[in-house]
Amino acid sequence: MRTFLYILTTLSVIGLAFWAYRENYATQSALAETRSLRLEIRTAHERLSMLKAEWAYLNRPDRLRDLAGINFDRLGLLPLRPEQFGHVDQVAYPPAPVIEVENVIEVANLGDETGEVEQ
Repeated sequence: MRTFLYILTTLSVIGLAFWAYRENYATQSALAETRSLRLEIRTAHERLSMLKAEWAYLNRPDRLRDLAGINFDRLGLLPLRPEQFGHVDQVAYPPAPVIEVENVIEVANLGDETGEVEQ
């Protein structure tokens, strides 16, 4: 019986060692993948910040004004004036939808004629 217990203990230790070995390598692999993903994210953020800076540089008002002046014959672009914008009261809003109600249920008023609720 004692020999069986020793063999079982030895096999358990070997099994646990194998499991720990596999978990260690799985953890190392996950950490390497995490490092790789973080590097990709950092590179994407740097690229995005560079693209934002380029966009801001290309959309400078003075540059766009000069381009509009150079290409006036082809495009016919004019500067915006306040008169070109409308007022809020000129906005045509859609009419309110008509709601048809079927099976109306009347509810009794719980208060007196003044609208106060009795307590």
